[in-house]
Amino acid sequence: MFGTIVNFAAIIAGGLVGLLLKKGIDAKYETALHQAMGMAVMVIGINGVISNMFTVDASAGTLSSSGELLLVISLCIGVLIGEKLGIEEHLNGLSGLVEEKFHLTGFAASFVNGTLIYCVGAMAIIGSINDGLRGDSSVLLVKSTLDGISSIVLGATMGPGVIFSAIPVLVYQGAISLLAGVLAPVLQGELLNQICAVGFVMVACIGVNFFDRLHIKVANFLPALLVPPLWAGIRGLLALAGL
Repeated sequence: MFGTIVNFAAIIAGGLVGLLLKKGIDAKYETALHQAMGMAVMVIGINGVISNMFTVDASAGTLSSSGELLLVISLCIGVLIGEKLGIEEHLNGLSGLVEEKFHLTGFAASFVNGTLIYCVGAMAIIGSINDGLRGDSSVLLVKSTLDGISSIVLGATMGPGVIFSAIPVLVYQGAISLLAGVLAPVLQGELLNQICAVGFVMVACIGVNFFDRLHIKVANFLPALLVPPLWAGIRGLLALAGL
């Protein structure tokens, strides 16, 4: 779990630096940084979707894609479940209580956005599995660098909640590392690509939210991440039944 611990520390350190910088940033520069972060997060999300859905045939020189229908179905089913459960509202409610009690302006938004950005993606899954199975922390160390830089900007533009988003990262990535032996044979290939494609759509939506013109309840899409594994399980059962 060395890589996860470093990732945890990098997010906290970056968030603290961001909070220190926030005190000396003029409002117009803070707005500009906020917009820049939104653009960067959107590009990361779009790039993630493309890299997990498109493949290039070097010999034929053609580009092909797969998983579009499953992506649409996953997002639709996921957001319906999320809206029914009110995931976004519950998360914001809990974060809002902390924000109100300790007078931490921006805690809710920075906590929710930070948690989703840092936990969704192939690097978190692959890196944690490699860390748990082989003791190879290289992927998570790269992720730690990226997350640390992101947390500086999030801390400077959104608030202190980004520091506390390190806790879900520790729990999530730590659990994957500890269960790596069980998860490694399952979370790979096509299934991993499908899960990550859904996740990166959510990341792109977070980027949209930075512009304050349209608010997408990104947390309500979290159940969508479970649809590809469930579909893979159903396909496996059908195959065993000879259907």
